[in-house]
Amino acid sequence: MVYGGIQKFQKPIPKPVEVVETASKFTSPEKESTLQKILYISGAKQTGYFWQVLGVCELLFGLLLILQGTSFIGAVFLLPITLHIFLFHLYLESDEMGELLQTGGLFAINILLVLKEHKKWKHLLWIKPI
Repeated sequence: MVYGGIQKFQKPIPKPVEVVETASKFTSPEKESTLQKILYISGAKQTGYFWQVLGVCELLFGLLLILQGTSFIGAVFLLPITLHIFLFHLYLESDEMGELLQTGGLFAINILLVLKEHKKWKHLLWIKPI
């Protein structure tokens, strides 16, 4: 996650004209999934803040996950991000089995890290009546 967060700041954000030019190359029906991926990622980058916020969150929560005392907090905060990444690969890159297995594994590990500490948060979900 730390590496993914750093990568968000490595590449420059493409200009809208560049996105349209790239997307126009994939207008045929057999390339529709590639067009969807390009437009989805480019749209996230074009907002002006979402891509950067995602990068900061991946970086910060990944660091929290690495540190032993804050690993539970990092795993909880990373859960929706890893779910989003997994769903992206499941629906938009389902033909890439390696990446799907990798992101599914990351999501499963994240769930296991949260479930490992279930005694710490179980009482928040199941409140016993007085």
